[in-house]
Amino acid sequence: MLRTDSMYLAVRWFRGLSGVFGLLMLLACSRSDYPVDESFVALAQDSRVRFIVLHYTSENNADSLRILTQNRVSAHYLLTAGRYPVLYRLVDENRRAWHAGISQWYGYKNLNAMSIGIEVVNLGPLDEQKTQWDAYSPEQIALLAALLRDLAQRHQVRAKHIVGHSDIAPQRKIDPGPVFPWEALARQGIGRWYDENRVRQYEARLAVEGVPDLLWFQEKLRHIGYEVEFGPGAQASTRRVLQAFQMHYRPQRHDGQPDIQTAAILMDLATQEDS
Repeated sequence: MLRTDSMYLAVRWFRGLSGVFGLLMLLACSRSDYPVDESFVALAQDSRVRFIVLHYTSENNADSLRILTQNRVSAHYLLTAGRYPVLYRLVDENRRAWHAGISQWYGYKNLNAMSIGIEVVNLGPLDEQKTQWDAYSPEQIALLAALLRDLAQRHQVRAKHIVGHSDIAPQRKIDPGPVFPWEALARQGIGRWYDENRVRQYEARLAVEGVPDLLWFQEKLRHIGYEVEFGPGAQASTRRVLQAFQMHYRPQRHDGQPDIQTAAILMDLATQEDS
């Protein structure tokens, strides 16, 4: 049948009205419009959070808050500096914050999707040579310890998975730096640490045997979680990993050079891994 102009316009008007009506129905739709029975809960589930990653902001309080809320970087928590630190939650724990970037730990890559990121307001190195570092305050660490203890318990995060940004990205990051109190937190049951008595025994043994070769360090670092390239051509990258390790476990000297004490600590942590 041939359509007149008036019929054609009427059809177009009706189709347009139908499209608008359909769009309004979709926009009005919400979860309350369909029933969901939540009386059953599956046993086979766990938290998406496997890691907790610690950072320093290298900025003051105001700039840290601005950057972490208005740019393409974020963290789940921000802990400010000052006499009375404030703990901000910027991203819900069930959502992904953009804090880890290109990262790896125990073979897991790109940890944003499976971690909680905590930024602590701290300036980091105070000189270009990185010989002076901004200190974390006792008030910050007390509040941070309470947060870490709670997060680790609720999400069942293992001690070895509470790490610094430098641990999971040693080729490009150095935070939270060598003055971050890993040992003090470990003595409160937060994070991984070594047994000092066993390390002294390993040091005595290595004093006789000598410092292991580069491949030994590469294998041990990989064994306790670090991403490491293998082979003699990876000497520079391995030393950056060693520096990250030393900042965490032997901060008094973190030059990235293999030595007896570093090897002894590695031996003990590797032994813990196997036990």
